[in-house]
Amino acid sequence: MWNRRFFIPFLLAIVLLLLAAAPERYLPGDPVVLQYPAHWRKPDYDFSKNPLTRQGIELGRRLFYDPVLSRDSTISCASCHLSFTAFTHVDHALSHGIEDRIGRRNSPALMNLAWASSFMWDGAVNHLDVQALAPITHPAEMDEKLEHVVRKLQASAQYPAHFAGAFGDSRVTGERLLKALSQFELTLVSANSMYDRVLAGQDTFSTQEQSGYRLFQKNCASCHTEPFFTNHGFEKNGLPPDTTLNDFGRMGVTRNPVDSLRFKVPTLRNIEFSYPYMHDGRFRKLRDVLNHYATTTALERRIELTANEKTDLYAFLLTLTDREFLFNPDVGFPKK
Repeated sequence: MWNRRFFIPFLLAIVLLLLAAAPERYLPGDPVVLQYPAHWRKPDYDFSKNPLTRQGIELGRRLFYDPVLSRDSTISCASCHLSFTAFTHVDHALSHGIEDRIGRRNSPALMNLAWASSFMWDGAVNHLDVQALAPITHPAEMDEKLEHVVRKLQASAQYPAHFAGAFGDSRVTGERLLKALSQFELTLVSANSMYDRVLAGQDTFSTQEQSGYRLFQKNCASCHTEPFFTNHGFEKNGLPPDTTLNDFGRMGVTRNPVDSLRFKVPTLRNIEFSYPYMHDGRFRKLRDVLNHYATTTALERRIELTANEKTDLYAFLLTLTDREFLFNPDVGFPKK
């Protein structure tokens, strides 16, 4: 049985080992500079310890889409994080792993990760470079051991050459594998929605969208803070705990009762495509989420909206869709 109490400190210990380790000696290669809007703050991620290169990003992309990371080679990262659905899944409420094992949570959407300092719905992982350890080793997801993945990749016909291109020699290690995955995931930047174009003076909101924007700023922005549309914190969402899942969120990590039922605030970017919603995927439609916040009695205040105001807010949320990001072939399944 997977024991979360012991697994989390293990991950944190790995983080400390990685951050304390001497940096890799990279070949000059093809350096890549992360592109993002000038008005965004500096990323939290420390690129000096894992500089982006074309070869590293491409290796991470191959690994992200390769089911070899799972014990029975049936589940890849992309199985739960599809590029055209905001890098999450939409066909069921809870994530499915090998042998159709069902997890405890809905997979979070992946984007703008360079500005995050904690990961997972409960923040159990505090560094992107080791986040992939959680699904790789989780018995309900990939159910694999990192050292076994390394052996499989080292024995493959293609991967040693890809590792050589990314890191200077063909040696496959767990650290390199995880850093390559990070490099690819760091490039998942969503910043070209209609909302972004309006801010840049390249587009305008309709009257309805502008009304929805004002309603958003009044009722939602404290948690879903612009421009990332998350405050990267942990908040209560007013949902009663599922008696089957028995998931109390952040408290499972901190052991502090104050954190009971607090979950990481998800980004609203590309929310049109990232259903089902909430940590357990219980809402399939965005209007169900709006209705929940308008009726819940479990929070300090409800978001009291008329039917027309809900429609306006819904119209604004649709302006957060970034189709260039969603359908970018450069982050899709590798062709070769």
